[in-house]
Amino acid sequence: MAFPSISTVFSLLLVLQLSTAKTFKSDTIQEKFIQCFNANSEVALPFSTAFFTPKNASFSTVLQSTAQNLRYLTPSVPKPEFIVMPLSESHVQAAVICSKQLNIHLRVRSGGHDYEGLSYVSETESPFIMVDLSKLRSVKVDIEDNSAWIEAGATIGEVYYRIYEKSKIHGFPAGLCTSLGVGGHITGGAYGTMMRKYGLGADNVIDARIVDANGRVLDRAAMGEDLFWAIRGGGGASFGIILQWKIKLVPVPSTVTVFTVTKSLEQNGTKILHRWQEVADNLDEDLFIRVIIQTATNNGEKTVTTSYNSVFLGDADRLLQIMEQSFPELGLTRKDCVGTSWIKSVLYIAGYPSNTPPEVLLQGKSTFKNYFKAKSDFVKTTIPETALEGLWKRLMEEDSPLMIWNPYGGMMARISESEIPFPHRKGNKFMIQHLTLWQEGDDKNAGKHMDWIRRMYNYLAPYVSMFPRTAYVNYRDLDLGTNKNVSTSFIEASAWGVRYFKDNFNKLVKVKTKVDPDNFFRHEQSIPPLPVEARCL
Repeated sequence: MAFPSISTVFSLLLVLQLSTAKTFKSDTIQEKFIQCFNANSEVALPFSTAFFTPKNASFSTVLQSTAQNLRYLTPSVPKPEFIVMPLSESHVQAAVICSKQLNIHLRVRSGGHDYEGLSYVSETESPFIMVDLSKLRSVKVDIEDNSAWIEAGATIGEVYYRIYEKSKIHGFPAGLCTSLGVGGHITGGAYGTMMRKYGLGADNVIDARIVDANGRVLDRAAMGEDLFWAIRGGGGASFGIILQWKIKLVPVPSTVTVFTVTKSLEQNGTKILHRWQEVADNLDEDLFIRVIIQTATNNGEKTVTTSYNSVFLGDADRLLQIMEQSFPELGLTRKDCVGTSWIKSVLYIAGYPSNTPPEVLLQGKSTFKNYFKAKSDFVKTTIPETALEGLWKRLMEEDSPLMIWNPYGGMMARISESEIPFPHRKGNKFMIQHLTLWQEGDDKNAGKHMDWIRRMYNYLAPYVSMFPRTAYVNYRDLDLGTNKNVSTSFIEASAWGVRYFKDNFNKLVKVKTKVDPDNFFRHEQSIPPLPVEARCL
């Protein structure tokens, strides 16, 4: 019988010791957290259904439940030490207090749509925990007051439905994707089909409740106007945890009209898109026409299609008059137009079949889960046809590219750049969202697609905003820079901060320094506080 060598035995013992120590450390963190949590929460948390560790069978299900980008769910990506799903405001307070006391890094998720997975992944800090707000989802609509209080874990689709339940002539101007969690969605701005009429979701917030870095619950009066300004468009998870928003409802007509008209390159697609650029921001503010650009196969040949996807706040007669005067090149006809209700237009723009009942919005589930990389741009001058032709060539090199061009103008041009942190207002004709999607999760394919979108982004540089080349904070892009070193994060953050917020970045830093000087709420692209040595200058 062969016996293992002494060195082998020592190696096995060392591995066992390290493994036991790691388990013990992990268990200790969890035990200490639970003890602290119980001591600081007004309402007991049912840990069997609201506290999940990797040892729980349901841990992966909860972690993956609202995550959109499959790039951040692969085995090699760091996972939370545990997940807490609060059932009350006091649970959120306790989570903040205890993670601060125990020096455990905390991430917060309301809907999971963040493009770089920052709400459920931490590449730079370990261990970390995740607070998932998806069970805090009440929506209380007050039609007489033209307002609603909405909890952070509710989806924007649920908000739309609860408004529709109370009134067929009220709505709210926010996102097109109905599974967005409203907590994070509104912190970045929240644009949608009514942005040209009423502005962003963040422009229509009148109060809020947050948990600050000290575990206090603050409303608008208690937090003050500077912090209230910062959370409406300054990006999520920098200043506190959003518990609720109080939103202002807006009037919508009993009949709205929707249409989608698709043109390929062979159907004069380039010239029509060039014309759309010239008119998109000057159209009637009741009219929102976005362009969805994809590749397709036509008679065995690869081509590019441009789909003009629209919601008009009015009937088909008035829409056709506007189109004939402003954008006849599209060739819109009455048979293209579908009269419907505002709530049905929400379903239409989100891609649901025409016979889908509005109650589907209560499911709160996302139909979009992919491996993807995204970028964004703002365009101030018309991109010439020759540049579009170069763009088509590049799109046809990729497997599943997607571009969405969203029109600006109207109310978006009338609100000051400094009204809230979201600065992309007057002078912007439209915004571009660039995407590449793939199904395989291996690094080889990921690298190929990531390289492609970066090359395309570079190609468009001469035709989009400059100095800075601006971007939308809700389409997080870590290529723009990250806060890798907390002590120097202010310098690092300037690289991406001015792209998202322009001159508003400096005010955001000042607010952060005041309300969270120790940088408790942080992630790879969170607003940093000023360095200590700079605070007295």
